[in-house]
Amino acid sequence: MISFSKFAGSLTYDAIPEEVRAILRRSFADTLCVAAVGSTTEISSITKKIADRLWRSSPEAGAARMIFDGRPVSPAGAAFAGAFTVDSIDGHDTTSACKGHAGSAVFPALLAVADSLKASGVVLSGEDFMVALAVAYEISYRAGLTLHGTVPDYHTSGAWTAVGVAAGVSRLLGLSQEQTRHAAGIAEYHGPRSQMMRCIDFPTMLRDGVGWGAPSGVMAAYMAELGFTGAPAITAEGQTAEPWWHDLGQAWRVAEDTSYKPYPVCRWAHPSIDAARDLMRDNGLSSKDITRVRIQTFHYAVRLAGHNPRTLDEMSYSIAFPVATMVVRGKIGPQELLPEVLQDEEIRRISNATELVETEHYTRISVGKRWADVTLYLRDGRKIMSEPRTPKGDLDNPMSAEEFHSKYANFTDGLVGKGRAVDMEAMALSFDDLDSKLLGSLIDLIVAPLDVGHRQ
Repeated sequence: MISFSKFAGSLTYDAIPEEVRAILRRSFADTLCVAAVGSTTEISSITKKIADRLWRSSPEAGAARMIFDGRPVSPAGAAFAGAFTVDSIDGHDTTSACKGHAGSAVFPALLAVADSLKASGVVLSGEDFMVALAVAYEISYRAGLTLHGTVPDYHTSGAWTAVGVAAGVSRLLGLSQEQTRHAAGIAEYHGPRSQMMRCIDFPTMLRDGVGWGAPSGVMAAYMAELGFTGAPAITAEGQTAEPWWHDLGQAWRVAEDTSYKPYPVCRWAHPSIDAARDLMRDNGLSSKDITRVRIQTFHYAVRLAGHNPRTLDEMSYSIAFPVATMVVRGKIGPQELLPEVLQDEEIRRISNATELVETEHYTRISVGKRWADVTLYLRDGRKIMSEPRTPKGDLDNPMSAEEFHSKYANFTDGLVGKGRAVDMEAMALSFDDLDSKLLGSLIDLIVAPLDVGHRQ
């Protein structure tokens, strides 16, 4: 079995399967469009102000510009603000096996360090960035599986992405295997072990912990570089972790566990949203035809509830209101995240007429996948029920290239100028082909302020 630190330090571009490269290209573009919408949120505004005030850059580490903002801060500060920005819109890539998300921490953190290295004159190519991303994603996933497999509490993604970020940043900084071991241990020890269901039961701006997981991983690598010790990381080495690491370098969890979101709300709501969408479309219904809705799903999803959300955070971690939004509007995109949607009387009517039912069967089988079914009760006395569903965007029901592009265009429209958006998407989808100059140009596009008010 190869150690995680050797994997992080010795992985080559050619050793990354094309299937994994394709996923990371897709995740890059997908994360960027989510970050564009996220940059309009209060979460993003507050955390960028905090980074600007409290996490200034230094000559030793170099400046990193904040995503869709441009102000220079430290690499940890840019990772902090960037992760909160991406995570403020729940539309980024996900891993059901780890019950969370890697890209929302990994991309902002590695982009921040790459930008700071660029400012310091260090040359990185697209292939270099691909290797660091592959390291960070794969180690994040395996640390997440280990943590979920060995402890009883349900923790946020920040706990395990901190370990992956530390490994990815260690690769970018050229740290030794021993330094990388210590970086992972530091990140694991100091990463946020926050309680996920606290954010589900009481949705606020806390989100999925990546806002602190990302900078924890960045800081850990820089600390290890200067000799700070922290090994071992018990989610990445040792006998207890071995079941989740024995095939590292041979199999790729990134290829097995990465899925995507058509809608910017919690993944647990997606099978119900998909089922409601299809029932409405296939039966030629309008919301006026619906008297009530019944959703059968698994335990955690039932706890989303959210019949009358008052904020974007409450809507993002709800199920009744997003399903009602799909019933009324036939879509859920950035436009459905605007404050006035929360006051839509027809959506609220359907939401309040929605019953959530936990079933033992769905709870039992909703481990690597998420299951639900929906019944619509009609004014004419009929009731129509969907088949059991898992979400669009899983490996067995993937989004098409056209669907990804439509999501990207919808999310960036009005925020990023058309030419810039087109260039950014094209470069992200082929970033590993970019030389150091073009990778720098892509980063310049990503960190420039939003073109607010521009319409396609």
